[in-house]
Amino acid sequence: MTAGIVIAVIGSFAFAAAAVLQALGADQVAQRAAVREERRRSSKAHPSLRSTLATMLTVPFLVGFVFDIVGFVSTILSARLIPLFLSQTIISARLVATALLAMVVLHVSLKPRDWIAGTVVVASLVLLAVSAGREGVENDPWMAWAVLIAGPALIGVGVIVMRTVHKHLAAATGLIAGAVFGVMAVASRILDGLDPFDAGALFTDPALYALLISGIGGFYLFTVALQTGSVNGAAAALVVGQTVLPGAVGIIFLGDVTRAGWGPVAIVAFVAAVLGGVALASSGAVTAVETADATNLPRGYGHPPRDVTRSR
Repeated sequence: MTAGIVIAVIGSFAFAAAAVLQALGADQVAQRAAVREERRRSSKAHPSLRSTLATMLTVPFLVGFVFDIVGFVSTILSARLIPLFLSQTIISARLVATALLAMVVLHVSLKPRDWIAGTVVVASLVLLAVSAGREGVENDPWMAWAVLIAGPALIGVGVIVMRTVHKHLAAATGLIAGAVFGVMAVASRILDGLDPFDAGALFTDPALYALLISGIGGFYLFTVALQTGSVNGAAAALVVGQTVLPGAVGIIFLGDVTRAGWGPVAIVAFVAAVLGGVALASSGAVTAVETADATNLPRGYGHPPRDVTRSR
């Protein structure tokens, strides 16, 4: 149990560092004249594949990608060691780490609301850790095929939303990205052939390919969310999608349980952690990640471009 919690905390901080660096990479792309011209020509103001690839090729984004790998590995390992409702909630607490990084790196002053929300999340995680029982051992064969279907299906929905939704696009895409990451966590739990290692069982398990597809697809969708609006809206939605779905699946289908008599405490702590994460994501602390560039250009493609020649 302790090892799983420590690994999940490492993943949470890794994802926080990645989010800061990737947002800075998106800001760099937003300052380029070619992208600004593309925004002017785009009547629907949706990000193109070229702009998304340009964001991924910036130095901050590539360094952030290394942290993302650490976070993904931590997600996989923690999902196999502790109940999903605990591991995914800890991973989603990355917003607390993001706020702290914004305070240290970007010299942002946290408001009392931010401290309260962060404290609620941390306290809720402590209660969850105390109330969590053993992780489930149930693994029906149909679950592997279910996650293999669910991952690509959610990614497809995300692509459709990305091209058709005009209001609250960042939040909508972030929510779907969170759900896709949730599928990845479930696939990690049910993956066969790891303990003990069996290459034949591993590479013939549909859950392995669900894990890979969902990891890549969720990463892409959240990258899009970072470009289409505020980071706080996308991150708040990500918290909900990444915690509620796998937590429910773990309890209903995989046999995750709490300690005897601690069920009500776990429920309250889980809800409080999610709400605290959403509140923190909606605050000005995480917004600092979005506004790190000196020119204060709006990164979201849903906003009109500004003539920066006057500000320079």
